[in-house]
Amino acid sequence: MLWILFAFITAFSLSTADALSKRAMQKSDEYVIAWVREGYALPFIAIALFFIPIPNLDKTFWLSVLILLPLEITALILYVKAIKTSPLSLTIPFMALSPVFITVIAFFLLGEWPDKSGIIGIFFITIGAYLLNVKAGSSGILGPIKAIAREKGSVLMIIVAVIYSITSTIGKIAVQHSSPIFFGFFYPLLLTIVLSMVVGVRGTLHQVVSRPATFLFIGIFTAIMILSHFLAISMADVAYVISVKRTSLVFSVLYGWIVFKEVNIRERLLGSVLMLCGIISITVF
Repeated sequence: MLWILFAFITAFSLSTADALSKRAMQKSDEYVIAWVREGYALPFIAIALFFIPIPNLDKTFWLSVLILLPLEITALILYVKAIKTSPLSLTIPFMALSPVFITVIAFFLLGEWPDKSGIIGIFFITIGAYLLNVKAGSSGILGPIKAIAREKGSVLMIIVAVIYSITSTIGKIAVQHSSPIFFGFFYPLLLTIVLSMVVGVRGTLHQVVSRPATFLFIGIFTAIMILSHFLAISMADVAYVISVKRTSLVFSVLYGWIVFKEVNIRERLLGSVLMLCGIISITVF
């Protein structure tokens, strides 16, 4: 059961990197922090590449990567901007919507109707999302839904969840034409290269070394997240690992309460727990 420990380390490291990123954006913009999350993690990840066999990479792999990169870069920048703009407890939990969007896409494109556990999972995630804003939108039953629309960070994170529901499918193709371990460690290198060009065009590339201590910690926790994730999936089924990894939703709400003094935590914590239950129902059962 060592995989559970690594999966929890993955979740904690991800939420810690998010909290550190939010704090860092008091003085840096989202483009710089997006680079920091990948660039400062890269030296630690690159070490692993020396011990990983390089598979034969065909045209399908590179085509998948070519499609993935602009989508992933967009999603990462929006993700970081979301946690900069709005409370952690009103942004990170919406990542739970990704499996819902994947289910919806599968229904419309492939005619795949979700089974009973999938429907239950969607129900839990929907109720959880509703509860996140139940106090902010206290004016009637539709109040929480309207509150989501008013919260820019929540809207941005929902867009991120949609993008990730698309890239997860394309990413599977890339993995099938390489290997899970190789792709997991090689892909951040490509992201860093593209992000360097994006930040360079904006004229802010020099800022990535402006606060080395803070940025190094973000990179360390991002690297720990990636390394522990792949250690976990090497020991257990991916669906189980992802379900435990999504406890990061709960950790992020707690970080929002403890570090950033966010309010209405009881409702948001309950909502994030329900959304986590929904993810488990969709992915495991």
